[in-house]
Amino acid sequence: MSNNDDQIQREIEIIDSLANKGAFEKAKAYSKLSGPGWLQSAITLGGGSLGSAMFLAVMGGFAILWVQPFAMLMGVVLLAAISYVTLSIKRTPFQALRQDINPVLAWGWLAASQLANMIWVLPQYSLSYGAITDNLFPELFESSKDSNVTKYIVSFVILGLMLFVNFLGSGKGRGYRIYENILKVLVGIVVLCFMGVVVRLAGTLDWGAIFSGFIPNPSMIWNPADAYNDILKALPSAEAREYWTAVVLKAQRDPMVAATAAAVGINMTFLMPWALRARKWGREHRGLSRFDLATGMMIPFVIATACVVIAAGSQFHGKPFEGLVTEENGAVVVHEESGKFKDYSKAIATRNGKVKDVPVADGEKTLAAMLIKRDTKQLAGALESLFGNSMVAQKVFGIGVLAMGLSTISILMLISGFVACEIAGKPRDSMAFKVGTLLASTGVLWPLLWGGQSKAYLAVTTSTFGYVLFPIAFLAFVIMINSKKVLGDQVPTGRAKLAWNIPLISALVITGLAAGWTGWNKTLDIKNAAGEVTTTLELGKWFIIIFAILVVIGFFLPKKGTQSATDR
Repeated sequence: MSNNDDQIQREIEIIDSLANKGAFEKAKAYSKLSGPGWLQSAITLGGGSLGSAMFLAVMGGFAILWVQPFAMLMGVVLLAAISYVTLSIKRTPFQALRQDINPVLAWGWLAASQLANMIWVLPQYSLSYGAITDNLFPELFESSKDSNVTKYIVSFVILGLMLFVNFLGSGKGRGYRIYENILKVLVGIVVLCFMGVVVRLAGTLDWGAIFSGFIPNPSMIWNPADAYNDILKALPSAEAREYWTAVVLKAQRDPMVAATAAAVGINMTFLMPWALRARKWGREHRGLSRFDLATGMMIPFVIATACVVIAAGSQFHGKPFEGLVTEENGAVVVHEESGKFKDYSKAIATRNGKVKDVPVADGEKTLAAMLIKRDTKQLAGALESLFGNSMVAQKVFGIGVLAMGLSTISILMLISGFVACEIAGKPRDSMAFKVGTLLASTGVLWPLLWGGQSKAYLAVTTSTFGYVLFPIAFLAFVIMINSKKVLGDQVPTGRAKLAWNIPLISALVITGLAAGWTGWNKTLDIKNAAGEVTTTLELGKWFIIIFAILVVIGFFLPKKGTQSATDR
């Protein structure tokens, strides 16, 4: 028996010994055995989560704290179902889906996962580079941070480090556990950094409003937040009031719906089965896997994103972008020297194209300045006075953001390795895994690809693919967990069947509507050399229609017979 087999046997013996123990003893033991959930946490706590949290905070303040935990809860429900299926059968869920359910859906799931790995790794390099040059070592890169040469050098250093870490993940037993522990440390750094910010803010915060913000309240989908409503009511022009109300509602609604639609990325659903298989977990580990998701994924995500929302909301919600506008002699003055004047001008130009022959009121100037997005650099700067030392604020944020970027890069490479193994039919410790990780090395090209129109093309296309595939993949696992053909005698029955299906179907309906709405409205603007929009492609609508037809056809394609799920 190998060392890895010995480890698995010890884990099973520990789990069996906990059958009659209390919740505290189980939690203590499970914490030592956890792992796959932390990998999921490492990918969720990336640039996307950080950006979403900050924009949600700018728009809704503390009242919007419930959105991301609610979205993640639905994601955990899906991942728990994926875990149950994975731990109940000999095949991978991809194989079961392809052979027993729908080959179109299976290959679409794989393709969407890999596309997401290759595209969403680009902003993680950009995020990491920004943390290094703006927050951690600004003096070192003061004169060269805008140079593409510097960007490529730093990016290749990051790639080399991530390849070393990820090749640990290709090893058996000890190597893979070292890899998991590295990711745990990175996730822990993220959580602690942002918790430290909130602790520093504690004395200035309205904790009643914060706690009430965790109670689901979707009213901001239809009503502007109070901070904007007061200004909107005071606008002298009804036409301008109608325009800005629509702008504010869209800015509030879109990130809320998008967060719900992207509760779990499509590539995360592909990661979960392989992470479980890498640990050689089986049916005996089902309870452990649910605990692992709750403690390794849900709790760190909720803490980290909540801290970002609290910090950003306290500094930015209901406030114009600092230095962009000021009130002088009873009038709002716009400062053209501000770094965000271009964004402000664009917002006003769009307004003028919709609201004809109506002068821009002071309230409109304030609203336009309020709605400008912030990033970690602005948040760190806004908190400098609270830390008493600008260096401390920048370093705390820099470390947290860098840990976010590196952990996500590593996981995207790991998933790419798993995708390659699935295609090649090879195990994780094969050369296919190492070659596969290189598929996500596209991130080093971010100076070339993650900017301008190319960024728009890549982001819109990839997000559309992911939004459409996610609810369909969700539906696939609802079918699989109820399929005797897939699970054999392990299919849930009686109360267990209800316990699985009620939350699964509820989450499917919510995320399906959110993803459908978001995906359906995705468009792609084609611009000419002058930057003018020449064509707007209804990308989301056509993709949904075409892929839905293919999926329906896939249900009628001949299926390959397989061994019973009960033969383990």
